[in-house]
Amino acid sequence: FKIGGASYYICLYCFVVTLGYLSFCQVTRAYVFDYGMYSADFTGPMMVITQKITSLAFEIHDGLMKREEHLKPSQKYLAVRKMPSLLEYLSYNCNFMGILAGPTCSYNDYIAFIEGRWYEPKHLESNGKENGKFKQSDPSPKVVDVIQKVCTCALALMVYLVIYTICPTDRVIDDTFMASNPFYIQVLYLYISMLALRPKYYFVWTLADAINNAAGFGFNGYNADGTPKWDRISNLRILNIEFATSFKMFLDNWNIQTALWLKRVCYERCPYNPTAATFLLSAIWHGVYPGYYLTFITGIVVTMAARAVRHNVRQHFLGSATLKLIYDVITWFSTQMAICYTVVPFVLLAVGPSLKFYSSWYCCIHLICLLLVLVLPVKSRRTKQQEQPSSIHASEQNCLSSPDNNCSQKQKAT
Repeated sequence: FKIGGASYYICLYCFVVTLGYLSFCQVTRAYVFDYGMYSADFTGPMMVITQKITSLAFEIHDGLMKREEHLKPSQKYLAVRKMPSLLEYLSYNCNFMGILAGPTCSYNDYIAFIEGRWYEPKHLESNGKENGKFKQSDPSPKVVDVIQKVCTCALALMVYLVIYTICPTDRVIDDTFMASNPFYIQVLYLYISMLALRPKYYFVWTLADAINNAAGFGFNGYNADGTPKWDRISNLRILNIEFATSFKMFLDNWNIQTALWLKRVCYERCPYNPTAATFLLSAIWHGVYPGYYLTFITGIVVTMAARAVRHNVRQHFLGSATLKLIYDVITWFSTQMAICYTVVPFVLLAVGPSLKFYSSWYCCIHLICLLLVLVLPVKSRRTKQQEQPSSIHASEQNCLSSPDNNCSQKQKAT
């Protein structure tokens, strides 16, 4: 990484080679060994290792080759200032806690945990400030914390095995089912089926989180009552998922560490259309089944439509608690329907069944989202970034010309 400007291309080479090898293995698994089957094989751990290798490549580039003023706040925290040794590199990628199901963590967080420095920053920043009237316990993963997550795993697995067996998703494209049930019954069935499918992922990610916590990894400061929080590398927030009132809120609480990886290696670094590039990268990382690509292409349109609605409509419902409640109920229902509609190809995998499902719904959500994107104006990310410096400059000029005593406070707010 001491090649100067070429270091960025080394990051890209690492990214392309790693993702390319993962794709080759997924093609082999999908089209040679067991097409259309969800199997626990070597590609699962490789997906996690791919995240770690590519993340570390960009973190080393940020730490050794970029100037401090060119880094975003999150990149400053994640930047690796020293080249890892071979032992540190292999330990980070292949440690027993996250080798099978993750979750992915940053290299700096992992090394701080290994060297015993993990709890110190969080302990110092919390102790004696917000929680001064509570006695803070040492950041140790109590049996209660781990057992609670294990019990959540058991409940999620039971819900999946019982309810999803009764309501499998592939029934939504069954000709007899579609002919014998009205459309509102089909909508209700789809929601119940997806509601019963998600616990499969809740089980895996919560168990992985519990394993890391049992090893002492995952401390994230203290709660308001002084008890330690163990959600630093948690991969989901179940209640926020089930009660999400926007597509973004759902995605922000689902597979959190993968979403952070996509943000850090793609969304923050892609100069053109980062939303589409991020969804495309997510599809490639997940695998080679066509259903994945149909899901994430649909996700691009739904995300843009949800962003447009929130930007243009939400402020009109903030005048009272009643209007806000009405808005939340409508957006919750819309979000759940959009999620169910979008994810069906991800479950069905093949093109034929996925298109059959979309055609049975007359591609209605696709058309609604496209209409919203075309009708409702939304500022691009580049426009917002260009406006921010000018607004800050204008605020500073107003402070300089104003005798207001709250000038410094205004500057801090800006």
